[in-house]
This record gives sequence, structure tokens and C-alpha cells, in this order.
Amino acid sequence: MKFASTFAAAIALFAAVPSSAQEAAPTAPRTPPKLVVVISVDQFSADLFAEYRAQFTQGFARLMSGAVFPAGYQSHAATETCPGHSTILTGDHPSRTGIIANDWTDFNTARTDKTVYCAEDESVPGSDSSNYTVSDKHLKVPTLGEWMKLADPQSRVVSVAGKDRAAVMMGGHKVDELWWWNGKAFVSYAGRAEPAMVTRMNASTAARIAEAQEPLNLPAFCQARSRAIPLGAGKTVGDGRFARPAGSSGQFRASPEFDDAILALGAGIATDMKLGQGAHTDLLILGASATDYVGHTYGTEGSEMCLQLFSLDQTLGRLFAVLDKTGVDYAVVLTADHGGHDLPERNREHAAPMAERIDPALNPFAMGKDIGAKMGLTGRVLGGSAAGDIYIDPKLTKAQHDAVQAEVIKRYSAHPQVQAIFTRAQIMATAPATTPPETWTLLERARASFDPQHSGDLVAALKPRVTPIADPTRGSVATHGSFWDYDRRVPILFWQKGMTGFEQPLSVETVDIAPTLAGLIHVPVPVAIDGRCLDLDAGAGDTCK
Repeated sequence: MKFASTFAAAIALFAAVPSSAQEAAPTAPRTPPKLVVVISVDQFSADLFAEYRAQFTQGFARLMSGAVFPAGYQSHAATETCPGHSTILTGDHPSRTGIIANDWTDFNTARTDKTVYCAEDESVPGSDSSNYTVSDKHLKVPTLGEWMKLADPQSRVVSVAGKDRAAVMMGGHKVDELWWWNGKAFVSYAGRAEPAMVTRMNASTAARIAEAQEPLNLPAFCQARSRAIPLGAGKTVGDGRFARPAGSSGQFRASPEFDDAILALGAGIATDMKLGQGAHTDLLILGASATDYVGHTYGTEGSEMCLQLFSLDQTLGRLFAVLDKTGVDYAVVLTADHGGHDLPERNREHAAPMAERIDPALNPFAMGKDIGAKMGLTGRVLGGSAAGDIYIDPKLTKAQHDAVQAEVIKRYSAHPQVQAIFTRAQIMATAPATTPPETWTLLERARASFDPQHSGDLVAALKPRVTPIADPTRGSVATHGSFWDYDRRVPILFWQKGMTGFEQPLSVETVDIAPTLAGLIHVPVPVAIDGRCLDLDAGAGDTCK
């Protein structure tokens, strides 16, 4: 495939090492690994893992020889990128991390849109939610990297991702290198020196985007999934092969090329810094973002997603081959920030006739205008999302607030696409769940996402299979973010050379990942957390002790 040239050109060592599923002559691990590699594949649902696992022969195949938890859970209701990534290396649900959504409404901010982004410093003059300064200020808890540095200040933490919110939420507050893609190049916080590897990768990626991309070859197992789905206004998805014109950075981002660049950059920085090759344990964090962009742009069940996962399997194989070549004893965990839901037009053809798109009348802004007009209220009355937090203007009197809230509850409760709507008081009165995540009530799922500082006055849950995108012809065609298990369930895969693999079909949570890795590398967990350590020893031993 032609796009592989980007990956190989970025670092010569990638071109010299073939993709591989397994390393030779495994021996039982006797000491903690010197390098921990954490990979988040954005929107890689447990459903996609189940659908494609039989086709994986490279990087995923290696991971499947380790400890496999196919029923991992992002247990909370707000199944979005920022909350999901905040759980992976903190051991905490969003109710404790403070990251309750990708963005939230703050009526007290001076901004016109009243929106605050999860990974920004909104106090920077002149900024807004789309032109922001990246910051970790909203993450309220420490990460695994911070635990490691507390135990050993010489430990190094590197975080590289396709999205700033992924790099920041997994990297935390104390990182040695943190880089994300800003749409044109890999960048970091202002004032940070740019390593040579980043300079080379930016030059290589710019050159690649400047070239047209020919259609990728379609593997045999993808061919049955290749079928055009009409969405209206002449737009179709489902039979694409990632051909793109020269200069299209948007199409580059929603393609396998993007993950190539992200993982190559991470591997290059790790190689240049000699991560894991000293006396101290290091942490390499990689946020592979292309699967999410592919899911939003094309849906999850067409040729595009099939090609994306086929390509990612090969890219992961090359990554592991590079790490093998260093001779470092490393451990890997791979998971996702949330699942995903295919577009309703294809779902209806695939035996799910109840799948539909959201009624625009549920939009809080439009509903607020109507309610305000009828109640004689001026200004913006409601903010937020029809499929999540809904905010009422705090400048209203208590009587006005209560009247607006009652009217919103009445309208949402009567709508056939709404499963439930909860008040702030109801959610706060709900105790955090202690049972397996698949048994949680909707209120318990909402409680795990709720932070009184940032969450709404109301939280709405749409019915299953309702996609909160009204018009697929003008942007994304499919999404995630619901209370339902197709968005909550993600795989969690652990691997270390020489370990005896096993599969545990019972549910675990992404908040269990950080304490599990801490146990593996003998690092104390310095704070109370929501997760628990998973024993990765297939026998009588215990990696948590």
C-alpha cells in the first residue's frame, strides 16, 4: 500500500523491520518491564474487535496472545473522547476526573457560545472553544505517569496522539514529551523544544499530504462490506478506499495514513530517548485517532472501517517490531476511549429497522428559544446537548429556573426518542455503582459522568439506536456518546513477552488499567481510585501483589 511510505520514511528503522505478530523464543517474565506502552484506539468498540479479531494477523494478533478482556467497559454515560481518555490512566471515572464531556456549557463565561473545551485554559484572553490554548487544568486527578514519577522521579513519560485531548488526558500533568496533531503538524505546549524526530515527522507528513493518495487495495474479507449507502444530497458512504486529492489534510486524518504517522512518531521519540533502556521504568502513551475519524466520516460497517482496521493491525505489527529491536523488556495495553454506533441508514438495512436520526426539535438551543418566547424570557435559556447535559441559564430567578426545568422535563419525557431525563438532584442522590458495569442502571451510568462543577442541570438519555446527528449530508454520518453498551464496551488487551495468555469474558473497566499497570511495575497507587488491579498471571501467581 502506498500510504506505508509515510510510515517508513519517517524513521529509517521502520523500513528495516518487518511487521510481525510474534517475537521468537518467549521466556517467562521475572522482573517488571522497563517500558510500559499504552495504546488507545479511538472508537475501537468491543463490537469491532469481535467482528475483526479472526482477521488480525499482525499487531493485534500478538496482543491477543496475552491477557484478553473482550468485555471492557467505559462504564459512564458520557461516552466521548475526553471523558474516556481521562479514565484510562487515572483509575477514575469522569465524576472524579472532572472530565464530563468533550466540552460543556458555562453561562458565566464571556464567550458568545458559552462553551468550554475539556483540554483548554479558557482564561487565556481572546480564546474560544474552537481557538483555544491546550491545557491539563481541567483534569482533577493524577495519572499513572505521575504515580511513576512520584515513586521514581527519573521515570520518563511520553504522550503522542492524534488529538490534543487524548494526549493530555492520558499523559497528565507531568510529561517529558507531549505531542498532538493540530490539523497541520504535530505540536505541543508553547515554549517546548521540538525534538528532531518531530521535525522529521512533520516534514514527512507534509510531503505525504501534498501527494494524492491512490485507492487502497481491498482485502478479500472486506469486499462483502463494500457497498454504497445513499445519505441524501448525492452523498454516499460505505464503498470507499481512501483515495484522496493532493493537499487534503482532512481526508488524511480520516484514513490509515494518520495512525501510521502517530505511531511512527511515538516509536521514533521512544527510540531517540532510549525509553526503557536505562535503570528506570518509562511510559510511552500512544493515541491512535484515525479509527474515530473513519467512524464519524464513513460509519463502522463499510469498506472504510474494514480497511482501517486491516491497516492498523499491520501498523501495530511494525511498531512492536521496532520495540523488539531495541531489546527492551516492555509491556503493552491496548484499549479504547469509547465504542461506536453505525449510521442508521445502514443499520436499517442490517435488521435494525428501529435505527433513526434525532429529531432536531430536541436541540436544547432551539427548545430554549421556544420556551423562552412562551415564558417571556430574554437571552439564551438553554445550552448543552440533546444527548447529554442540558444547562439552564443560572441568571434566571429560582421560580423561572424551576418553570423552565419542568417544561424541559415535560417535553423530553413525552418525546418518543427519549429514554429518560434526570435532574441534577436525582443524579447527586444516586450512590456510585459497585456492581459489574453491565448491571448499572441509567442513573448509575449518569452518576459516573457527573461532576457538580461542570455538569448540567439535566441529563438526557436518548433511546437505543437513535443517532444524535440530524443531517448526515453536512458533516459526520455516525457517532457515539450514548448511555448504551455499543458505546460503553471496549476491548482491553495486555501483553508482555513470555506471559501466559488467557481470556476473561467477564466484564472489567477501563478504570482498572492504571492500577493493573501499577501492580505490574511495582508502583504504589498514591490516591484512592475507582478501579482495581487485574491479576495478569494466568496461574497461581498474582501481578497485583
